Amino acid sequence: MTESSPAPLNPDAWERRYQEGTTHWDLGQPAPALRALLESAAAPPAGTAIALGAGRGHDALLFAQRGFQVTAVDFAPSAMQILAQEAATLNLSLKLLERNIFDLVPEFTGQFNYVIEHTCFCAIDPALRPAYVQLVADLLAPQGELLAVFFTHNRPGGPPFGVTKAELQQLFAPYFDLLTLEPALVSVPSRQGEEHFGRFQRR
Repeated sequence: MTESSPAPLNPDAWERRYQEGTTHWDLGQPAPALRALLESAAAPPAGTAIALGAGRGHDALLFAQRGFQVTAVDFAPSAMQILAQEAATLNLSLKLLERNIFDLVPEFTGQFNYVIEHTCFCAIDPALRPAYVQLVADLLAPQGELLAVFFTHNRPGGPPFGVTKAELQQLFAPYFDLLTLEPALVSVPSRQGEEHFGRFQRR
């Protein structure tokens, strides 16, 4: 992690990024791979969904526009304020939670059909990845799905912390059946070849 990078799970450091406008991970749009999924024949039916580390909420808003009942979680107040304003502008109803994702259970255990992942997994310390997998498993109802875009670059340090396909398969295997995990067919130019799209189903 570089000196200027916010420490994983340090709310104050991430909040400063939003206040300063140094949110380089923010695409200003939903993840292309998630948009492509919802526009494809393989699009999942609408249901309850939770976006972890939602930031300004581009992905959360996309799913809400497609009829999903969306809960968006982030511990940066500025991010949640921006998301609330955008949701109001678009006349969309989302549930917004300003809190640490690891504080969501037991309150929300088993309440969601989908977990939306994009730039949350890569922001947490890799040592917390087993806890993240457990969290996702706890949040999902049986047969629920994780819909995810992962950074699979091989650069040292982070955030964003990279991960390999094999590591993802091993991490999620105890609780999930792998539906797909392949290089993202669509990405922004700066991330070409560095993203995998995955669907994992809770057993």
